[in-house]
Amino acid sequence: MTPIPAPQQAIQVVQGEFMVSDRPGTVLSTVLGSCVAACLWDAERGIGGMNHFLLAQAQGHSGAGDIRYGVHAMEVLINALLRAGARRDRLRAKLFGGAKIAANLRDIGASNADFARQFLQTETIPCLAESLGGTQARRVTFEPVTGRARQLLIPNTVVDETPRQPPAPPRPVAPDIVLF
Repeated sequence: MTPIPAPQQAIQVVQGEFMVSDRPGTVLSTVLGSCVAACLWDAERGIGGMNHFLLAQAQGHSGAGDIRYGVHAMEVLINALLRAGARRDRLRAKLFGGAKIAANLRDIGASNADFARQFLQTETIPCLAESLGGTQARRVTFEPVTGRARQLLIPNTVVDETPRQPPAPPRPVAPDIVLF
């Protein structure tokens, strides 16, 4: 007899949030543009989590301790996993996001992607897969118990932020010419 799979519970992770779960059937989901989501898991323990950060780092001290920023978002996620029974030496990662969504603005997505890669390297957490950069937003789903991730690229998401020139004023129309 084949067991019936448990129904999936989908949990949305939005900007500045994170979620950790060890419940089979749980799926974490987010939509990313220039933001980055790190998906970390301990396969042996069967636990994982996802964060969603907006910027690599805050300007000055205004964002210290704010999960919208990369350093804090990564630390909070790792600490929550460790408190729930994961072991640091077994953590694995997958990274998503970091797109260049606004064509003529600073490439925040590239800064976020560079930060996430560097953070994992510094913390010696292997990154087994990544989908970073490009110009398309993504919908990402992650199964924290297994580490399985999927993404759907969202087409036509680049925003041209070029200031528009006002339309040229209409040309004066020459008066009708009457010929005799």
